[in-house]
Amino acid sequence: MSALSHPASVRDKLPSRAIILEWLPIIIGFLALYLPSFYSLFHGIWATEDQAHGPIILALSVWLLYHQRAKLLERADPRGSPVLGSFMFIFGLLLYVVGVSQQILAFEIGSFVVVTMSIVCFKFGAASLRAVWFPFFFMFFMIPLPSAIVSALTLPMKIAVSYVTEHLLFWAGYPIARSGVILQIGQYQLLVADACAGLQTLLTLEALGLFYLNLVRHTSPFRNIVLATLIIPISFTANVIRVMTLTLITYYFGDAAGQGFLHGFAGMVLFISALILIISLDTLLQWIVRRGNNKRSQEGQP
Repeated sequence: MSALSHPASVRDKLPSRAIILEWLPIIIGFLALYLPSFYSLFHGIWATEDQAHGPIILALSVWLLYHQRAKLLERADPRGSPVLGSFMFIFGLLLYVVGVSQQILAFEIGSFVVVTMSIVCFKFGAASLRAVWFPFFFMFFMIPLPSAIVSALTLPMKIAVSYVTEHLLFWAGYPIARSGVILQIGQYQLLVADACAGLQTLLTLEALGLFYLNLVRHTSPFRNIVLATLIIPISFTANVIRVMTLTLITYYFGDAAGQGFLHGFAGMVLFISALILIISLDTLLQWIVRRGNNKRSQEGQP
């Protein structure tokens, strides 16, 4: 055997030249379309605190697609779904053209999701797309909402978070007062910003909860429905914990600490607290479901 040849088991795993040539134009076209877009996103809106969840959601979506590849290939149709794929591809290109020409980020990023779905339809068929629907649905959380919607919904949310923060810290004995979304604690004033308690933060935490649900894949409908329903109050609670953390940091260590490195640390507190709340609630629901099953099995015994 030649020194350059591969064992059969290794050779079978290598992509054939035909497959490489088949996918190469798609990869080149994809890079030509979206490499400039993602470069602008990483150096633009995704570099801001309000939209920093975008690359995280993209990475998690790619990870989900990779781990669901067996399901995708299992339902693959060699003929694909050219009609559905063509419709989605044309729609995605129209979104891209309008988004780039008119500088509408929601259309530009949305086109990436739609065009990727169209490629799955072309190459593997509609059944495969249905099998891996969640990663594509998850990608939509990285699309920034129109500013008018964000502005209309963010202010009531910030007022609610500020109100709860004020009352909890007041009950704990801290010298705190509130005027709208401005908290006064001691000699310091804090403005509850959009990034701290805005709509995008709530949507990011919603995405985190849905990702967890998809990852654990419970068989109990009761457990799934209750956990999905309670993601919204969990997200709100995590926002309150973050604002309380920032307020206490400012109160004990000064304004510079609150607005500096520890402000970013409070962002980590937001996601860690949300994850802990989700896991804790899921553990409680698991105990309730198990107890209910045990009770029914005991009642069924003679």
